[in-house]
Amino acid sequence: MSPTARAQNPFRFHTRLHLSELTGLRASTLAQLLEHLRSVPGSSIYHHTHRYLQQHQYLSPEPPNDFAHWVTNELGDEELGERLASIDTVRFPTIRRLRNRIVGVIEEHIEKNPSAKRRFADEGEEFHFIKSISFVISTKHLAWDLGEFAAVLEKITVDSIYYHMFEARLRLERGQNDFSLWFETSLGETGIAEEISRLDPYTHTLENLRRTIIRIVEKRIGR
Repeated sequence: MSPTARAQNPFRFHTRLHLSELTGLRASTLAQLLEHLRSVPGSSIYHHTHRYLQQHQYLSPEPPNDFAHWVTNELGDEELGERLASIDTVRFPTIRRLRNRIVGVIEEHIEKNPSAKRRFADEGEEFHFIKSISFVISTKHLAWDLGEFAAVLEKITVDSIYYHMFEARLRLERGQNDFSLWFETSLGETGIAEEISRLDPYTHTLENLRRTIIRIVEKRIGR
């Protein structure tokens, strides 16, 4: 298809606002952490993994998740902390599968190290489960072709990029990011769709991600 072709349907850019809310659940031991992990809402798993990554992406290229941080620093279980930190969150298409992986790692660790259940966090250092509540807001920005898409991407907020690249794929379980889905289904641009899908968003800041996607689109246009 021509790089100047008009899409079947325009891409509507959205953004989102976040509200973090305590669930009232807390854990002092690994056993309690595991029990709550099995039942807390998916929005809590999201908060302590992907939301944590977004907040701390400028501090380290691959920061750990909240669970790894607490297990290592408050329970003093470095072995389990390393295993939890090594979970490649970007490879999981849904929060449900990510939850199952985290639970499985902790279960395996307890089975091999029963004494791990007897570690207690100090008073005041318990793990507090927080859930992330999102408010999705439609913006005025539309794109009908690749040129318009690149132009809008230059000026939208990083919150909009985060929503379309991370949140829509995971929390809404769409399987792929919104940008790739639109390129493939509305423009027939499977090459661009695949190239953006292969990006590991957790090795980029959001601004770097913006520039990388723009370069991919502009290369296709021929700029």
